[in-house]
Amino acid sequence: MASGNTRRHFLKTIASSSAALVFSCVAPAFSRAEPALAIIDCTVFDPETEKLLPRRTIVIRGQHIVSVNGSDQPSDIPSDTVCIDGRGKFALPGLIDAHVHLVHVSDFARVTGDELLPLFLAAGVTSVRSTGDEIVAATLVARFAQSRPESSPRVFTCSPLLDADPPIHRDVGRAVTDPAQVPALLDDLQRWNVSTLKIYAGTGREVGRAIIEEGHRRGLMVTAHLGAYPAQQAVADGVDCLEHIWSVFNYVIPADVAKEPGHRGRLDLNNPLCEALVAELAQRKTFVDPTLAVFRNMILLPDVPEVRDHPDNALAPKRLRDFWPIYLAQTGCPQGGPLEDRRREFAKFQELTGKLYRAGVPLLVGTDAPEPQVTPGFSLHQELEMLVESGLPPAAALRAATLNNATVLRQEKHLGTIAPGKWADIVLLTANPVDDIRNTRQIELVIRGGLVTRPDDVLRLVPRD
Repeated sequence: MASGNTRRHFLKTIASSSAALVFSCVAPAFSRAEPALAIIDCTVFDPETEKLLPRRTIVIRGQHIVSVNGSDQPSDIPSDTVCIDGRGKFALPGLIDAHVHLVHVSDFARVTGDELLPLFLAAGVTSVRSTGDEIVAATLVARFAQSRPESSPRVFTCSPLLDADPPIHRDVGRAVTDPAQVPALLDDLQRWNVSTLKIYAGTGREVGRAIIEEGHRRGLMVTAHLGAYPAQQAVADGVDCLEHIWSVFNYVIPADVAKEPGHRGRLDLNNPLCEALVAELAQRKTFVDPTLAVFRNMILLPDVPEVRDHPDNALAPKRLRDFWPIYLAQTGCPQGGPLEDRRREFAKFQELTGKLYRAGVPLLVGTDAPEPQVTPGFSLHQELEMLVESGLPPAAALRAATLNNATVLRQEKHLGTIAPGKWADIVLLTANPVDDIRNTRQIELVIRGGLVTRPDDVLRLVPRD
């Protein structure tokens, strides 16, 4: 982690860069090894209640939040505190992307994971969950991120994609063909300190159930990108999370409908298969991570001008942008036939996402970055916008991107809300995100573990070549 001198440098940078933003505090002397930081009189978003809490003062010491007090609760602010004027500003817990790949795709583009990390932090994404990468490389990226908190999010690693033989993605997959192999495999993975196990599309029920049961015995979260293992079975077997709206959608299509051309965009989601699966997901509180960004931007609509030419794409390294069209051609994207059919299919994905929310299924916010046109960090704002378009209130989408995502990482004691004792991961906005979810882009400051950064400064660390 950064030294005290590094932290002082960043605080002094903030203090000297904007006289209107930062002012000195006067308070009784308070001995401390390094300056404290306080955000004075801001509005805090509370994901637990999905409410805005006005006129709060947040005091940070080192990497942790010390206090969050209202105007009627005097804050004990040390005399050496660096203070940020929070009037008219909105403080969010650091955003979390629950579905990224820091090795897969980027390695083919000759881009290393460390080159992508500043994009996340510049977008206010202070933590990411890897969901299937080569374990040695992913661990190295996570260690790099830990050593560069001023420019990197926290990285929580996952197993490789636990798949059939041969794995669909041989670069990041691991073949598991017999339930008897699972204990030894998990012995190895736990030595790499993974937080999540991921079942992939080729895995069937016998092996999948063994991964779920053994993973739970070891206290690990188990998520799944389903294919050979039907959602109804995986949910009954106790999987914790389903990745991609496909993992639900593909198992709510009646057999007679599946035979019709263009059926996916015409599916009536009120059919008995869908109702039963949604009810089971809600009853078991199985997380669903829709990842709408990757379906719209890569799989279904990458040829649509507003997707292809989205301003976020220009922020990615040129090597990655140059590789995206090559990868689209290799994967046969866009998929789904005529544009009208593809638009209808994506609309059904959003309709199903809204249905899941209304039924009480806990949703996550993930993007699948850096898949084509899914720019690391900034695509999370697109995902939030699409969730709101799908029927989630902005406050519910913000809860999903903070507290729900922290919960699936089993980090809710440290992340997900702005509260005393938690890690000081905060995004300070200049506009109200509950009024308009697009205001999550109005970022003035990002605080990661008590270190203050500005988006423009962090973006300068992203290679342009």
